[in-house]
Amino acid sequence: MELRPVQPTAQAPAERFTGDVYLTPIYTGTGPSRMTVALVRFTPGARTNWHSHAVGQTLHVTEGVGLVGTRDGTVLRIHAGETVVCPPGEDHWHGATAGTFMSHLAMLEAEPDGGDPTTWLEPVPDELYASAFHTSA
Repeated sequence: MELRPVQPTAQAPAERFTGDVYLTPIYTGTGPSRMTVALVRFTPGARTNWHSHAVGQTLHVTEGVGLVGTRDGTVLRIHAGETVVCPPGEDHWHGATAGTFMSHLAMLEAEPDGGDPTTWLEPVPDELYASAFHTSA
């Protein structure tokens, strides 16, 4: 058994996010575990860039209301207590709505070769983000 210390919260890198986003690392696997977990807090209007994960990603919303969008135009409105599973290799983005904060646990696995589990892409344009409010489920 291993007790790991609390990790400090830091502002997310501006080149991967729009708006104010804060990351708190919770767990990074060592040894056979390749799981990474972080608490991600989005201020109203904040969101990730487009990105994908080689082994997929699971998001569990801990507070607020947010959005998750995919390249095919699907947008889901997500609420506290809900969990979204993003399949391996699917380009997606996620963040808060324009008027609410949203926090989620982001859980992902690295590939066995130890490469970066996330491929970061371009920002989500403001126009696409704004249109999500009219198409979300």
